[in-house]
Amino acid sequence: MTRLRLGQIEYLNCLPVYHALEEGLLPLDGELVKGPPTRLNRMFFEGDLHCTPLSSIEYARHAGDCFILPRLSIASDGRVASVLFFSHLPVTELEGKKVCVTTTSATSVVLLRILFEHYYHVEVELYPVKADLKTMLEIGDGALLIGDDAMLAHQQVIGEGMPVFITDLGQAWKDFTGEKMVYALWVIRREFAEAHPREATALAKLLYHSLEIGMGNLPTLIKKAHRRTGLPLMVLEDYFHTIRYDFDGDYRRALLTFYDYAYKSGIIEERVRLSVWGEDKCQR
Repeated sequence: MTRLRLGQIEYLNCLPVYHALEEGLLPLDGELVKGPPTRLNRMFFEGDLHCTPLSSIEYARHAGDCFILPRLSIASDGRVASVLFFSHLPVTELEGKKVCVTTTSATSVVLLRILFEHYYHVEVELYPVKADLKTMLEIGDGALLIGDDAMLAHQQVIGEGMPVFITDLGQAWKDFTGEKMVYALWVIRREFAEAHPREATALAKLLYHSLEIGMGNLPTLIKKAHRRTGLPLMVLEDYFHTIRYDFDGDYRRALLTFYDYAYKSGIIEERVRLSVWGEDKCQR
């Protein structure tokens, strides 16, 4: 069998899942491949990765090519703290304005589009830009950042007293729909899983066990995150208590709600079924 190649998003939200693997606390018979979400998405669909955390909107576009691994996602129940929209004006006053969006995320950009169209009822021009808050706010009237970039930018706004509005998209989605929000899923290539079902099942169990170890050892995780980012310890402690990794029925319903709005906005061409590895039938 080809040596397993497992994608790893280089953001703090993935650290609890990968900490035990990075530190050798659990054995991984394969290679960790690090990168931002959009790069890992591309590598996965080009066949360069067997398994990866995948932007949830990309699953909707390629559902036939992969299985979702059970019990695992990157999600929030309201505030997420790492998908943030910074703006010179309140969101509802951005009609006709240019809004800069990060090039490292697919799901968050779609979420912002949906919120503008269906919740705020504001039409804006989205402009992809490399993640840098000040540059983005010089180019446009708003800036979408995700992951560590968003958290560091939030601290920059606080530290410099920048006169900007900050909208947490996880909270905005909750306010709009009453639902949780799923940003990414762990997926495995369909052809690989079907050819190597034992390995696929073992990998799903390994990743979930790794998450349990990571979340069960938060003080170590927080110190490691602080060394990597320089973010304050209190901010990191709050973040790891905020982010969610569940994929139960509530989160699946929330994900399908997100897909319904993406369909209504013409972002995806058809409604989506969730195909979860190890389950007898898909979820509607």
